[in-house]
Amino acid sequence: MSDINVEVHADIDALVDAAAKRFVETVVRAQEERGSASVVLTGGGTGIGLLEKVRESPGAIDWRALDIWWGDERYLPAGDPERNEVQARAALLDHVDIDPARVHPMAASDGEFADAKAAADAYARELAANSGAEELPVFDVHLLGMGGEGHVNSLFPDTDAVRERHRNVVAVTDSPKPPPVRITLTLPAVQHANEVWLVVSGDAKAEAVAAAIAGAPPVEFPASGARGRTATRWLLDSAAASQLPD
Repeated sequence: MSDINVEVHADIDALVDAAAKRFVETVVRAQEERGSASVVLTGGGTGIGLLEKVRESPGAIDWRALDIWWGDERYLPAGDPERNEVQARAALLDHVDIDPARVHPMAASDGEFADAKAAADAYARELAANSGAEELPVFDVHLLGMGGEGHVNSLFPDTDAVRERHRNVVAVTDSPKPPPVRITLTLPAVQHANEVWLVVSGDAKAEAVAAAIAGAPPVEFPASGARGRTATRWLLDSAAASQLPD
C-alpha cells in the first residue's frame, strides 16, 4: 500500500477548495490516460461541500466518461434526504451532463431487494460486472470522510464490517450511528482504489486523525486501514490536524 501524504489547510473553506481542485485535476488526468475515470463518493458535510465546489468549477471533466460509485449508503427509501445519493445528486450530479448508466447508487430500502444483505450482494455483483477480469473496477479516487471515533464509510470500530477481509460489500444492521441499517464497501474494496482521500475537518476529529495516521489498528480506528494502491491522502483543516506531531 502507498505511503501517507498529509496536507493541512487553514480552514474548512480552504480545505474544500483545494480538495475540489485536486479532484477535478485527478479525474481529467485519468480520462486523458484511459479515456474514462471512476470515482467513489462519500457523504457528510465536508464531502458534499466538495461536490458543490466541483459543480462551481468543473474544469475539463468529461462527465459522459465518468463512473460514479458510493462507499456507503443509508438503507432508507428512495428520495430520502439522508441518503448519500440524494445529497450528491443535489450537490452535483443533477447539474452536469453525466451518463445515467454510469451512475451506480446503492439500493433503497423500498426497492427490489428483500433486505440490506441482498442489496449489498447485488452491489457487489454490479461492481464485478463493471470490472473486467477483476472483482472491482479501477477506482481512480475513493473519497472518504471520517467520524469522530475514526469510522469511514459505514465501517465502525470493533464491528464485523471493519473486520471483513473477503467480501467487498456488506450490510450493516447495527450501526452505532443512525440509521442502524446501511450498505458499505469494506476495507479490501477501499484498498483497491488507486488513490484514497480522507477529507476531514474539525477539532472533534483531531484525536482520531492522529491515531489513524500513526498507524492505530484498523479495528480500533477504521480510517487507519483506508489506504490507496498509489496514493493515500489526508486532506485536513488546521483543526482536524491539531493533534498531529509538529
